[in-house]
Amino acid sequence: MKLIGMSDSPFVRRVAISAKRLGLSFEHEQISVMRQFEAFSAFNPLVKAPTLITDDGTVLMESTVILEYLEKRAGPDKTLFPEELSDFVKGQRVIGLALIACEKTVQIVYEYNMRPADKLHPDWLTRVETQLGEAYSALNKELEGLSAFLGGDEPTQADITAACAWGFTRLVYPNLADLATYPAIAALSKQAEALPEFISTPLV
Repeated sequence: MKLIGMSDSPFVRRVAISAKRLGLSFEHEQISVMRQFEAFSAFNPLVKAPTLITDDGTVLMESTVILEYLEKRAGPDKTLFPEELSDFVKGQRVIGLALIACEKTVQIVYEYNMRPADKLHPDWLTRVETQLGEAYSALNKELEGLSAFLGGDEPTQADITAACAWGFTRLVYPNLADLATYPAIAALSKQAEALPEFISTPLV
């Protein structure tokens, strides 16, 4: 398998870390959709990160779709999802909130980096930043009271996704991911970042 995309993308990073946790081997091509558009298009003309190329040459896109494939490939004994329905539902809520936080952070990045300074839309930025804050507030509430990960001593997909989202926002806009405002997310992410799979897949 070959994974295409930069690890500073939370979507790419969650795929890479999950593949490692599942014990799957893959080659990682660190190619930027912004700075290396033509190089990326050689693998996928849609230039969508993450892109996964399977062993038979099938091109998969969207991190959640790719993770479903990796789960199937690894088999049920190595799943990153909890077995109990109630735990699964809670995890899915955490994943949803974390992905919204990723999406809103990316929108802010694009607004500042792709739009001329005199064309910035202040009302839109305020709206997106408010949505980001609401996502992290809800996520922090879901994670309150944890002594380790959602799955206990071993991280689930929800833990991985939450940590990747938080790390990304902290990297690009730390003022929007204040440690004191969201202590439960910060605590979980600190534990996750100490795992070998996170250490070997740095943001930068």
